[in-house]
Amino acid sequence: MDRFDRIFELNRILNQRRTPVSCAALRERLECSRATLNRTIQDMRNCLNMPIAYDRERNGYYLDRGQDPGFELPGLWLNASELHALLLIQELLANIQPGLLEQELAPVRDRIRDLLRHRGIGHPAIDQRIRILPIAARPVDLPKFRRIASALLDRRQMRILYHGRARDKTTEREISPQRIVYYRNNWYLDAWCHSNKGLRSFSLDRIHVVLVYPEKPAIEISEKKLLGHYASAYGIFAGRADKTAVLRFSARAAAWVADEQWHPRQEGKTLETGEYELRVPYHNPTELIMDILKYGPDVEVLQPAELRRQVAERHRQAAAMYAAGK
Repeated sequence: MDRFDRIFELNRILNQRRTPVSCAALRERLECSRATLNRTIQDMRNCLNMPIAYDRERNGYYLDRGQDPGFELPGLWLNASELHALLLIQELLANIQPGLLEQELAPVRDRIRDLLRHRGIGHPAIDQRIRILPIAARPVDLPKFRRIASALLDRRQMRILYHGRARDKTTEREISPQRIVYYRNNWYLDAWCHSNKGLRSFSLDRIHVVLVYPEKPAIEISEKKLLGHYASAYGIFAGRADKTAVLRFSARAAAWVADEQWHPRQEGKTLETGEYELRVPYHNPTELIMDILKYGPDVEVLQPAELRRQVAERHRQAAAMYAAGK
């Protein structure tokens, strides 16, 4: 623990206690000798005017709030791990949505790195030590992203032109944005659609025109209703889950699947054969089928019959395609 971290930690310990803390306890918490503890206390008294007092009867240090009941360390104090965490968050954000808040965060990032260098705890090359691989990510225009995010946070309605891939059709919608979702390397907007009078999810890369209504406040949907509509189903496809898939994985795949979360309300168990049985709630089977297919012959759909038929049909189509190519 370096000098600055020690000051930060001692301030935190004394602020959390209303009774004196012994010298031995402070040395253990701060990982230092008695001489170092004494120097730290003197630095805080002399340089920061921190009202640290010593209670001889209880043999401990405390903050004398009678001297200065509102004392706080000047500025924003962060320890080394918190500074590293901030740099990590900035790097993650830069990879998830390049350019987002880049101008705003650049001075903060540079200041954090200067603090780390000044304190002798390294100049971490975060971009060289962390590798983020966004697979199948669909890029989103940054100005459009910012307009949508601003309307969401300002709680304003929007008019959009949305091109749906499934029907290959562009429609005009008036929506009340509820939240932005980052899911499987892509951005989505959950919103109340005034045109269809219901909750919908929109892929941000398919929103082509955005008009924000500054005079129209967005309709508020309760968190309970949002969770009931979006979280109960499987994946990004909304709707209240009304079916349960029963999947049996081979012993070879069980080691991976047993540690995976397919759904917050899934149920799983390891069978005596070493196989793994997984029960997953769902409504729209589209994304569930894709996840099942990636395990190939290592998974069998037991129930329901319609899902089993759909997965089997996809396997037959794939086999027929490869057979035809011989």
